[in-house]
Amino acid sequence: MEIAQIVGLAIIVTVLGAVLKQIKPEIALQLSILAGVIIFILVMGRIKIVIDLLEKLADQANISSYYLLIVLKIVGIAYLTEIGSQICRDAGENALATKVEIAAKIFVVVLAIPIITAIMESLIKLLA
Repeated sequence: MEIAQIVGLAIIVTVLGAVLKQIKPEIALQLSILAGVIIFILVMGRIKIVIDLLEKLADQANISSYYLLIVLKIVGIAYLTEIGSQICRDAGENALATKVEIAAKIFVVVLAIPIITAIMESLIKLLA
């Protein structure tokens, strides 16, 4: 039950962070970031399982691994952005968090261009 460990860690860090925030706010933020890194390391194995499954499904559906790689990059950007923007918000930097999210959306759109192009080309072929 890894999720129980993760929830337990989060609750402990939350309580410690609440106490530390009154004494040393910068230490509370660092503790929160450390907990986030530990949680990410704990779920890395699960992420690998999902990626392997998606690769297998893409092979069965004859979908190019190039497009799957793009989708995985987009998912990675989404998760990284969520983590980064939440850290910014925890530090009280809401404006910076918003800028991180906007930057991520731009990267996602740029990464999606080959997929959008392929879909448009397929639609044009179907309509022609």
